[in-house]
Amino acid sequence: MRVLIVKTSSLGDVIHALPVIDYLHQASPGVEIDWVVEEALLSILEHNPSLARIHLVRTKKWRKAPFAPETRAELKALRTALRERSYDLVFDIQGNLKSGLIAWLTGAKERIGFSTEVLQEKLNRFFTTRRIPFRAEDRNVTDRYLRVVGAPFDRDYADMSLKGDIVSTSEDETAAEQYMKELPPGRVFLFQVGTTWNTKLWYPEGWIELARRITTRYPGATILVNWGSPEEKALGERIVAEVGASVRLLPWLRIKELIPVIRRVDLLIGGDTGPLYLAAAVGTATVSYYRATSAAIYAPKGERHRTVQAPMECRGCGRTSCPRDAECRSSITVDTLFAAVTDLMEQHPTGKDVPC
Repeated sequence: MRVLIVKTSSLGDVIHALPVIDYLHQASPGVEIDWVVEEALLSILEHNPSLARIHLVRTKKWRKAPFAPETRAELKALRTALRERSYDLVFDIQGNLKSGLIAWLTGAKERIGFSTEVLQEKLNRFFTTRRIPFRAEDRNVTDRYLRVVGAPFDRDYADMSLKGDIVSTSEDETAAEQYMKELPPGRVFLFQVGTTWNTKLWYPEGWIELARRITTRYPGATILVNWGSPEEKALGERIVAEVGASVRLLPWLRIKELIPVIRRVDLLIGGDTGPLYLAAAVGTATVSYYRATSAAIYAPKGERHRTVQAPMECRGCGRTSCPRDAECRSSITVDTLFAAVTDLMEQHPTGKDVPC
């Protein structure tokens, strides 16, 4: 059997979807799995030995110039590549117009996706041949992807132990190992201070106080700050300036370079954003907070993860801007996040999986 997964973006969502690969191999031994993903996210999938082929798309560029010769040529090449594979099943676990069009381009007779009421973009329903409703227990986003992918098989994901692997090159692993060797001995924490929505951010004073408490509680610890924009870099520099040499700003890293660094830290602390889910996927402990999004839907699952949901009555609102943004940020207290950190460190001192 040959199947295609259409999950093009975003970083966090692609990572959430990784366990579908393990599910398919367990539910249908010998299955051949291909994946469609945005070119910028290739590093999440490209070295995975459980995938047969990866089809790259550049939908943002295509939307900007839909009638350009280059766009037409790339779409034609994609259609040809997809049809040559003659898929038995196509799973659209993106649920928007672009993913529906990609699924349709395959020419596959069976194209399975989300039921209409949960679609991001309702037009998607015209491109799938079977639409799967969620069950009450399908709350977490990974569970929802598994529900769709599991529909044709006589195997419930809930009874299975599934993992989502991310494989790095030996060169990137070696570079990360060398960087970590240059740090002082002791625990290493990583602050993921940035994300894409303002309503997912925490407040600068909170990060500064949390860093002070961690370095006091764990003498010799190093806190690394990851950043991806000038604003995030400025916040990291402020934390370094106010807390001291125990805090270090990471150099700007591409996703493929960041993955092996995250693999080696003891704990990552951050909001609802891709690097948090990278940490969970590679076996690193996390403490995460949620404001405009829901921890029940998105938070990493497992005993090495702690989550904090904003106590606001409007939590999980899904808004990207809000007049009560400052109030919502401060509703997540330093005390609450620090308690989650210490609880996790007491139970899992290295933040890593312990062999059975």
